[in-house]
Amino acid sequence: MPPTFADWPDDPPFLDVPGMRLRAMRDEDAADWYAYLRREEVTRHTSWRLEGVGTLAGLIRAYAQPGQSHSMRFAIVGQDDRLVGTIGLNEIALPQRRAEIAYDIAPAHWRRGLATKACAAMTAWALETLGFARIQATVLDSNAASAGVLARCGFHREGLLHAYRIVRGEPRHFWMYARTWQRGERHGS
Repeated sequence: MPPTFADWPDDPPFLDVPGMRLRAMRDEDAADWYAYLRREEVTRHTSWRLEGVGTLAGLIRAYAQPGQSHSMRFAIVGQDDRLVGTIGLNEIALPQRRAEIAYDIAPAHWRRGLATKACAAMTAWALETLGFARIQATVLDSNAASAGVLARCGFHREGLLHAYRIVRGEPRHFWMYARTWQRGERHGS
């Protein structure tokens, strides 16, 4: 039986990184999120289209209602409770038990394994606790860092999606990655 949004636990997955944790996103996170997403080195290899803090505030409100937005996201926060990254699921298709994982990290926290730990925690939670059969990711063909995160988290590259998404006015290719629930793994609660 497919999972339902009403069945989801209130607590986010455990993030096994000293001094870091996942929590629900809040309206006040929009400013910290925008502070790093507006940087070209952060969005160079993504399809983000930002109009400003207001765009992110609207997304945060939508993530709080996954039954309507078909997406959800958690803040990755440090000991000061300030957002340093996000991780979540987009394009949630409950009847198919499928969702797309998405994440971003502030540059000050790059190359510390934070994206990999967050991706691993979120993927395990989605497959084991929420009962999804497939977690997938689409990665711009130039985004080697994200491809590396997914590979370290057990995702398999399935193929290249040609002209899959318009990025800054140009059709771009994206790699499709996926991790699926395997028979014998714990599945759902």
